[in-house]
Amino acid sequence: MRIPAYPPVIVPLADDVKRPLWSVMIPTYNCTSYLKEALISVLRQDTGVENMQIEVIDDASTDEDVESVVALIGHGRVQYFRQKNNVGSLHNFETCINRSRGHLVHLLHGDDRVASGFYEQFTRAFQHYPEAGAVFSHYAFIDEAGHRTHLPSLELGEGILPDWLLRIAEYQRIQYASIVVKREVYENLGSFYGTTYGEDWEMWVRIARYYPMAYIQETLAEYRGHANSISSQKARTGQLIADLMQVIARIQEHLPEKDRRRILKLSGKYYAHLGIGASYQALQETGDWSLAQSQIKQCLTLSKHPYIYYYLFKFYLKYILRMP
Repeated sequence: MRIPAYPPVIVPLADDVKRPLWSVMIPTYNCTSYLKEALISVLRQDTGVENMQIEVIDDASTDEDVESVVALIGHGRVQYFRQKNNVGSLHNFETCINRSRGHLVHLLHGDDRVASGFYEQFTRAFQHYPEAGAVFSHYAFIDEAGHRTHLPSLELGEGILPDWLLRIAEYQRIQYASIVVKREVYENLGSFYGTTYGEDWEMWVRIARYYPMAYIQETLAEYRGHANSISSQKARTGQLIADLMQVIARIQEHLPEKDRRRILKLSGKYYAHLGIGASYQALQETGDWSLAQSQIKQCLTLSKHPYIYYYLFKFYLKYILRMP
């Protein structure tokens, strides 16, 4: 099954396996033009073979010879593994985690980057908060050219975040590039599943349900938006809101019953707003009005808050004014 229905199993390592502290696992598929930047950003912070595993996991890319790029940039330092067939992003992430040998696992997508000091500061954070199952940092959005476009709001406080389960359950606040998870956490909770958009949000909620999570306020990771990303493709095809509706339902199962209704309303409003914006962008790119209408109907199943209707009115007004 290309999209696992349940969290895939992460197999614990044998006791005699020699383990580094870090496993930097870089899943990639048809984003080779950005992979060089990802690799350089890691190699500049390389702490040595004994301390850091660096490996690219290629989901049978067809855009370029990924192995040659890894060899050129990595000079033998970066390992390379290629799937025999394209298995999809979720199984590729599963492969990344199962191939990892480090105590700390960083899934750095091939089109993202880390900032200077990432691994040093995360190492320090795990030492300072040994009870944390995961640590994440503030991050920046970058464009196709690698320029920073904007920063999300900072979380309140630093270190172990109180009531984090209820806060992360409201909406996605973490990007893959900005979080590091102990391998034993993946072993206990399993890997990513269910959808290919929003699956990471569910995972972070799952972790927060069972483990404390710590936060670093410094901007140490960069998440790239581009036309070929999964989120962009989902927005163009109308699948984005459908996936999010599934994820929101799964997240409800992780919450105390007394908080579910309140969190559901907050999530619904947030993603209805996001979905209407995505619908407008998709309409501009594709001109497919029926697709936009379908997505808007999905948004209104998420929330009927007055603000959503106001935002929808602005959507129609903007579209009408731009008509020739």
